[in-house]
Amino acid sequence: MALLLQALALLSLPLTALACLLAVRLRRVRRAAAAREGELARQLAELTTECAELASSAARDPLTGVWNHRQLQLALEREVRRCQRPRTAGERAPELSVVLLEIEGFEAVTAEHGRHRAQAVLRDLAQRLSLEVRATDTLGRYGGTEFLVVLPDTGAAGAAKVAERLCWAVRRHRLLDWAGQPWQAQPPVAGGNGLRAVAGTAVLPTGGHPVPLLRAADRALAEAKRAPGRAGHPQRHGNLSPCAGPGPTASGGAARTSPSLRPGEPPYAVTGADEVRS
Repeated sequence: MALLLQALALLSLPLTALACLLAVRLRRVRRAAAAREGELARQLAELTTECAELASSAARDPLTGVWNHRQLQLALEREVRRCQRPRTAGERAPELSVVLLEIEGFEAVTAEHGRHRAQAVLRDLAQRLSLEVRATDTLGRYGGTEFLVVLPDTGAAGAAKVAERLCWAVRRHRLLDWAGQPWQAQPPVAGGNGLRAVAGTAVLPTGGHPVPLLRAADRALAEAKRAPGRAGHPQRHGNLSPCAGPGPTASGGAARTSPSLRPGEPPYAVTGADEVRS
């Protein structure tokens, strides 16, 4: 019996050592797995951030920083689908409007300050326009100096007010100062900052589609350009624009000229309204 116990004790020594060795190896494997898991989590977070940055860059206009043409199309199609969803009896379908805005006068800015400074002015102005719309609206660069605003839950009167406000913002926005001098407010004068804006609005009818809606806005913009009193505006493109006064107070309906004009001031902001026909 004693010999058996001694033999078992001798055999248990290597088994105990082997168990300790396995426990050490297991702890090392667990630590290595935890380190690899943390590294993979860090890489996944970096990839997620980079993908979000790439998605934002792909949806933004590289010059102005607002939404690009593709993102505008996606937003417009999404809002049109929302308006076309089946409704219950008595439920009112949501309204949808667009504003097509064109900024004029950048040729003189380019001739006086150069192309790079004119592009900086356009970017600064686009950022300023983005502050004039709601968080639910979508403002983007439609092409050149044209900007499109998608206005969900907005009718013709609301779109006219937005167009008027945007035109006023263009005309009274303080341009960038490249002289390095602190800006000082000056009394407003009748020439604004030398930039002009013209806008056309369109409302989506029941069962409408994005393409006819954009065509209607483009026709309204063309009609606004042909409005009388727009020729022969004086140009004024200094480093700084005059200080802006209080904004316009729009009334219901589609305004043809901004009510913020002073006596003798030419009608720089002209808006036009149209309705999409099915």
